Amino acid sequence: MPDIRPIPSSVALLLNATYEPLCVVSVRRAAILVLSGKAVCVADGDGVLHSARREVPVPLVIRLSRYVRVPYRAHVGLSRRAIFARDGGRCVYCQGSAETIDHVHPRSKGGEHAWDNVVAACAKCNHHKGDKTLAELGWRLAVKPTVPHGNAWRILGHRVPDPRWANWLEPALSL
Repeated sequence: MPDIRPIPSSVALLLNATYEPLCVVSVRRAAILVLSGKAVCVADGDGVLHSARREVPVPLVIRLSRYVRVPYRAHVGLSRRAIFARDGGRCVYCQGSAETIDHVHPRSKGGEHAWDNVVAACAKCNHHKGDKTLAELGWRLAVKPTVPHGNAWRILGHRVPDPRWANWLEPALSL
């Protein structure tokens, strides 16, 4: 008979011993940390993990048993997904649905592959712009691209946070 239990969420929020959000880990990693005594489960998710001898609720939020010193992480990694998340999946030129990324100042003219030069764009605008600058086209950006800021970006990256994590992420989002 096939197993028809609901599939649990695939990730869990990892908190430091001081309840400071550290990162997002897989449910498998979270369960291993809890079972090995390195972490305690703060909130259970949906479903149950089964082994030959035990049943464990799927961890949603876990807290490390010991404090881990984390060096200050100053930058947020630049990725295609993160650019789409920062720009809300919209083309910065026409506000349509974005499918590509574009370098505002073309790389062929010395533009860098950096947060302040890369934006989400629809295929039509990206193709029309080509390797021209905004000044050559007479275009203007409604919002200047910037590096995403805040602890939540460093913790979650491009991920959309699980709404059930709100109680533990609120302090991080306000920093």
